[in-house]
Amino acid sequence: MKIEHVAFQVADPAAMAAWYVEHLGFTIRRSGEGPAFGRFLADGSGCVMLELYRNPAAPVPDYRSIDPILLHVAFVCDDLPATVDRLVVAGAERLSGPSQSGGDQFAMLRDPWGLAIQLVRRAEPML
Repeated sequence: MKIEHVAFQVADPAAMAAWYVEHLGFTIRRSGEGPAFGRFLADGSGCVMLELYRNPAAPVPDYRSIDPILLHVAFVCDDLPATVDRLVVAGAERLSGPSQSGGDQFAMLRDPWGLAIQLVRRAEPML
């Protein structure tokens, strides 16, 4: 088995998807209209997707209130300082880093909708 996608109930899937496309290099693989306005976004490898949707039958989690230790999406990143600066200019909130641990570099941010995103550069790639 392999992971196809991880799904997030969000307030504005279309706007969030556009931000991920513009600033994180995702591509939209599938797009739906109301009521859910779902978007399937493929990462740069084309092997994993995020689904962003808004199902009116369920509440949108308050991602800003969820500790990033409990929930975050991690992205491989070659240049953490420059990427952190670029994403902050684009509306992300810097929470911590860049910092280093055991040769790995990390930074934690929140996207403009409050979902925690981690940037990581591993000394030894895990994938």
